[in-house]
Amino acid sequence: MKRTRYSAIVMSLAVFAMFTLGSCNSSTPPASSAAPASDAASDAASVSASEPASSAAPAAQDTVRLIMATGGTSGTYYPFGGALAQAIDAGTGYIRVNVNATGASAENVQQIGGSLADLAIVQNDVMDYAYNATNTWTGEAVTGMSTLMSLYPEVCQLIVSADSGINSVADLAGKRVSTGDIGSGVEANATQILEAYGLTVADISQEHLSFAASADAMKDKTIDAFFATSGTPNTAVMDLQTSRNIKVINLDDDKIDSLIAKYPFYAKVTLSSDDYSFLAEPVNTVAVQATLIASPDMDEQVAYDIVKAIIEGKDAITAAHAKGAYISAEYAIQGISVAFHPGAEKYFKEIGVL
Repeated sequence: MKRTRYSAIVMSLAVFAMFTLGSCNSSTPPASSAAPASDAASDAASVSASEPASSAAPAAQDTVRLIMATGGTSGTYYPFGGALAQAIDAGTGYIRVNVNATGASAENVQQIGGSLADLAIVQNDVMDYAYNATNTWTGEAVTGMSTLMSLYPEVCQLIVSADSGINSVADLAGKRVSTGDIGSGVEANATQILEAYGLTVADISQEHLSFAASADAMKDKTIDAFFATSGTPNTAVMDLQTSRNIKVINLDDDKIDSLIAKYPFYAKVTLSSDDYSFLAEPVNTVAVQATLIASPDMDEQVAYDIVKAIIEGKDAITAAHAKGAYISAEYAIQGISVAFHPGAEKYFKEIGVL
């Protein structure tokens, strides 16, 4: 009986203690459980602001690997493409460019259009033909490309041996002449220059040889002349002049004017001994633009960073290749007939040249 009474007393005291503690908790709630929503938001903001900046920074940029289509190893595109690739690597820190030798402009347009390359150097005239399916472009229009920037002038050069008796384009009738790779920009230029003088490829004994093969053929005296559209000095021409006496044919002013009137992508240029030491006097001719193009699908930031790296890397590019001297934001927007990539356009607008 005493044990029962004692148990009841203990139970009563326990219930009383629980009631008292519960009442105390209700009257003084912890701030964390009763804070209004606005206070919670303020607390969250305070925590965020106190975190180290590095914790909120984006992850390091993944390496982007790209393929650049250039030209033959004896031309200008290939070594110049290598100089651009180095500048892009150094300037971005995350873009790695693999430079491929190709058949130059026409093939490069096809590679960009067919997603076989991400970047390419092309003549602006060939790009225009391909985009609009006009002139020498016989296939379907290639619209899957966009412009990043103009790089430097590409000079149309007619190289002949000094003892060939050729002193004018008109003298090519009946001669053995290389007009470059089939479908190349060189062939297009050669055809147009011949046309200005009232000739067609049917009036010559036509060969389709690369620059290096053309130079070798002239050394072997199996051709009389060859066309080359490239930056100067052209590697194959420089090699040839070490073993043969050669000259570059001057174009008449009226023929230059007629070419520019019909094909506005041309510009008049004058070569001198600064271009080739063997030139005894200035040579007038025409030039198109070497242009860096890309797939329209290229990420906008990647395109932006590529153009920025090239413009800002001019000194390093020039140290690697003389054509780098032409690089500038102002020159980069000249001779554009196919729309800029949005990333390139954004960059040029930001620096105020567009």
